[in-house]
This record gives sequence, C-alpha cells and structure tokens, in this order.
Amino acid sequence: MLRIAVQSKGRLYDDTMNLLSEADIKVSSNKRTLLVQASNFPLEILYLRDDDIPQSVATGVADIGIVGENEFVEKNENADIVERLGFSKCRLSLAIPKSVDYPGLEWFNGRKIATSYPGILKRFMDKNNINAEIHVITGSVEISPGIGLADGIFDIVSSGSTLVSNNLREVEVVMKSEALLIANKNLDDDKRSVLNEMLFRIEAVRNAEDKKYVRMNAPKSRLKEIIDVLPGLKSPTIIPLADEEWCSVHTVLDEKRFWEIIGKLKEMGAQGILVTPIEKMIL
Repeated sequence: MLRIAVQSKGRLYDDTMNLLSEADIKVSSNKRTLLVQASNFPLEILYLRDDDIPQSVATGVADIGIVGENEFVEKNENADIVERLGFSKCRLSLAIPKSVDYPGLEWFNGRKIATSYPGILKRFMDKNNINAEIHVITGSVEISPGIGLADGIFDIVSSGSTLVSNNLREVEVVMKSEALLIANKNLDDDKRSVLNEMLFRIEAVRNAEDKKYVRMNAPKSRLKEIIDVLPGLKSPTIIPLADEEWCSVHTVLDEKRFWEIIGKLKEMGAQGILVTPIEKMIL
C-alpha cells in the first residue's frame, strides 16, 4: 500500500483530487477522516496542511505527496521530485503599494517585507545583496502595507486580483511554482511498483490534455495536401469509403492550433469534420 500526502483544502486539493479521479483512482471525498483508502487502487490518502507535506514525505510518514513547488522549496526537505504536474501554477513575487515609485530591487534596502516564505525571500535577497528586514506572517500577508506593518510583501500571486484589491502592484517575480509529485528517498520495491503504475495513469491523463480526436471525409485528389497540414502523433489513419474518390482521415490535434488547422482543411475540401475530446492517451 502506497501512502500519498495531499493538501486538505484549497485549489491544490481540488486539482489533485481531479487528477486522481481522471486516473480512475476512486477516493472518498470525506475530509473529516485524516486517512482514506482508495477503493480500487493500493493507495491511501493522508490529508495534511500544505506546509506539512514536504516533511511528512521526507521522514516517511507518507511515501509520496503532491505539494506546491513554493512549499517544497521553502521547507527544503530531503525528498525526490518525481514529476512536475503542470497544474496549480502560481508565482512568488515582491509587491509594493501602487502609489510608490519603484526604481528597482535596491528600493528594498532597509525596508521591511512581510511574507510567509522567509527562506526563499532571504536566499533571493542575499543573492542580490539587498539588506531588508523580513517580517514573517502566517495569515493575510497582503494587508501588511495598508496597516503599516511592512513596506512591501513577498507572497503567492495567481491572477493578481488580491494585490489589486489591496492597492498593491507586483514589481519582481522571484520564482514560478506548480504542483510537484515528491517521494521519499527510500521507497521499497513494492511501493515503487505502485508508484510507477500511478505515474503511468497520470501520464495517460496528461497526454490527453488539450487534445482533440478529429475525423473527416477528404477528397483523395487533395489527400497529400491535407496530410501535410496535420501535425499528428505519427501519421493520420486513412480509411477507404464506399465512394472511391473519398476517404476518411482520423488524427489527433492540439487545441491551441485547432481552429487554424480546421480552417485549412475546409479550404482543401474536407467535409463532415467530427471532433471528439480525448480522455486518456497512451503513447
């Protein structure tokens, strides 16, 4: 049985549980129970505060964990990064009141900065030879300048709306963060085998992200032109039709270029274009 530490609430919790669900790992959503076992996979979920996850994995309380990169770097625990998961993206930034002119990092010399991430901030300030006073806050960091507790803040930024509502502006991005899958360095063979199966499922889910399965009828006279504009995984599938002058073409398209490519296909005579979302893709 493999034990995974998961954030007990918030956006990272939602994204993590969605990923497990898409990987067909069924878990009860009852968070009143600290430890819950999946019903169809040898995995048990340990619900923790996000800042407790790195230590729980490093010490073996949990075998693996899904945690924000910001917390993993701040805690600096001895665990392996297994996979960058690509969701729950944010950044750690310095912000100051909108009304203040900002000439550059030197502005922070002699200033007081409020943050929940003193380790990351100190390393950044030391690297840039900035002498600032770091004031550690565990609550709402963004209100600190408004109540005179600090001159600026160092905190997580996603959309930036929280900064705007507190009359702050982002002036320096110190690091970017996303969800990480981390693991204890001493997993035994049985647990590593379960982890590999879980990674296989996660990879199949991630491969399907932003992909569409496309089927169309295409005139054989323009088949080569149509194939040339299709950026498929290898080459499209071509199926003959009852009408010998036409064939059916099946391929996978990236959603980012979908409308651009579909427009070209229509110009080349493709008809009956059918688009289907892809749930999982095994390469």
